[in-house]
Amino acid sequence: MTDDARNGLGRVGIWTFGFEGQPAGRVREAAAEVEETGYGAIWFGEAFGRDTVGQAWLLLSATRRITVASGIANIAFRDPIATATATRTLGEAFPGRYLLGLGGHRVDDTVHRVDGYPMPARGRAVATMSAYLDAMDAVPAHGPVPDPAPRRVLAALGPRMLELAAARTWGAHPYFVPVEHTVKARAAMGPDAFLGVEQAVVLDTDPARAREVATAHVAGYVAMAAHQQANVRRLGFGDEDIVGGPSRRLVDAIVAHGDVDTIRHRVREHLEAGADHVCVQVLTADPAALPDREWRELAPALLH
Repeated sequence: MTDDARNGLGRVGIWTFGFEGQPAGRVREAAAEVEETGYGAIWFGEAFGRDTVGQAWLLLSATRRITVASGIANIAFRDPIATATATRTLGEAFPGRYLLGLGGHRVDDTVHRVDGYPMPARGRAVATMSAYLDAMDAVPAHGPVPDPAPRRVLAALGPRMLELAAARTWGAHPYFVPVEHTVKARAAMGPDAFLGVEQAVVLDTDPARAREVATAHVAGYVAMAAHQQANVRRLGFGDEDIVGGPSRRLVDAIVAHGDVDTIRHRVREHLEAGADHVCVQVLTADPAALPDREWRELAPALLH
């Protein structure tokens, strides 16, 4: 990864699901403050709140220079034509500032259970994602073509998806991973592909409080997300770490919790292990609130 490509996002950004539950005005204010604080990128998740295209437009229009990255746009939620044309529009309106992260669960019944609509495509994850990229690439352009074209990354965890990310996109955006995964991801993708890693953190010097928030976060993913459970098992975690609730070892590997120095150390570990960029997801006891205070408090340590 060249310095120019890496510097497009800086070394550290923020990652949050929190924008989904906030009114548009609050989102604009928070995004502008994140930019002024100095973070290199704003990454946001997509569930069943504000859709990824609308959320990206809201964040991009509220800021001037920061990269806005979908982390990730769920391929189960929209046809490849819709994704391709929306991405072009965002790329044209905000040149060089939108990063499309793709992933999701089109290969299972996650969405079908919510809306009752049959899944339009099924199959193995890598083959499905490859076909989705093919379909996006085949969409003709009948209007302005953004220059530069918006970059794409994949929510890659396993070795085959990491290889696909390196071969077909700018790189990978692993989520819910320890430092050991960053080492493996860099080895799988080679030296040139972008690697932007999400790191969950709890900024709280009360050990019991911090561990409670961290444990709740990890428990939710290992209980409900089969692909996340499969990934931690690939990394050497077993039933003793997963069944009946996450072990202390698993919680500590996934979430950095404690003071500013503890969090800074974990971010530095990812960078030294091969990450080009680390996006920090601040967890608090109130998931619906935006962690503005924590973003401000962490910035001096993480950005300098």
